[in-house]
Amino acid sequence: MVSRVDKSIIAEWWRTVDRLLLGMLILLMLCGILISFAASPAVAERIGLDPMHFTIRHAIFLIPSVGIMIGLSFLNPRNVRRVAFVLFIFSVVMLLATLFFAPEIKGSRRWISVAGFSIQASEFVKPAFVVITAWLFAENSRRPEIPGNLFSIIIFGIVCSLLLAQPDFGQTMLIAMVWGTLFFLAGMPWIWIVGLAGLGILAMVSAYWFFPHVAGRIDRFLTGEGDNFQVETGREAIISGGWLGQGPGEGSVKKYLPDSHADFTFAVAAEEFGIIACILLVALFGFIVLRGLSRALKERDAYVRLSICGLVILFGVQSMINMAVNLQLIPAKGMTLPFISYGGSSMIAMSIVMGFVLALTRRRPDSLRNQPVGLTLRPYNLDE
Repeated sequence: MVSRVDKSIIAEWWRTVDRLLLGMLILLMLCGILISFAASPAVAERIGLDPMHFTIRHAIFLIPSVGIMIGLSFLNPRNVRRVAFVLFIFSVVMLLATLFFAPEIKGSRRWISVAGFSIQASEFVKPAFVVITAWLFAENSRRPEIPGNLFSIIIFGIVCSLLLAQPDFGQTMLIAMVWGTLFFLAGMPWIWIVGLAGLGILAMVSAYWFFPHVAGRIDRFLTGEGDNFQVETGREAIISGGWLGQGPGEGSVKKYLPDSHADFTFAVAAEEFGIIACILLVALFGFIVLRGLSRALKERDAYVRLSICGLVILFGVQSMINMAVNLQLIPAKGMTLPFISYGGSSMIAMSIVMGFVLALTRRRPDSLRNQPVGLTLRPYNLDE
């Protein structure tokens, strides 16, 4: 326990941070280590690596991720925005560099090597984009002379263009869904809702016609024909696990699952720990999202409220997409399960997302907080 008379930075942080949300995030990370023990050895052995190769690397990535998440949670809302701007500029530069210098893998350029580390820039642009977009929407409602909505649309177009140039249609759709949700929450007129919905449908149809890999995935999903080995093996792993699972290390179907350590960790968790364990895992993700949204509803400042909503929706939608692919409910997409799937860029980027959430949901001395949200939003001093 921290004494109330202790005025140190750490003591003040401990008193104001959402400790329940922080605890659930740490629990989710520990679940990721446990599932990595089950999912990674088979993949490592299949490609001639030490069985614990990916598990050890997963644990190594987790150390800076926890540090970044907790470090960012010390920020006030204004500094969150400043960090997001710096991160956004860095990410856009890296996305541009990826198009010219990254090696082409399976028809796309997504990874670039920096100082010996492979970085997926699209992961880092997401939290920065959400915070900046939320601030622009808030400024548009607070100061109509500033065309925040227009600037947001321009930034959205830039990010989506860079992602489609890789091409990475999955990340583009995720960004589009989060951006559209924020626009709606910011008070989008109905004419905009109808117009953007039409553009969204047009974009999906265009993607089907102009991106062969997108068309292939949709066709295989609808017809069941073609190379569906991975998704069908993932479904088989889920079915073989039953309610209670085969037991830790006892799964057999996972040995044939190419991405069991990355995109299909949920299927491995179902095979070894059972459907009940997966339901508890889904409940943990759901709790984190609902906790963030409930804290956002208590905020009077539009920028803070929209930022929290956008970040937890990003976290939740990405989780839903990964699980839905594993359950063969939607076409396959290369989307990781936050803090569970293997991947340094994804884990560190998601720690930035939740670090921002912890920072924005901290209790601050402010007379407007915890009052019913009205139609007129008057922001308080973000430095308090």
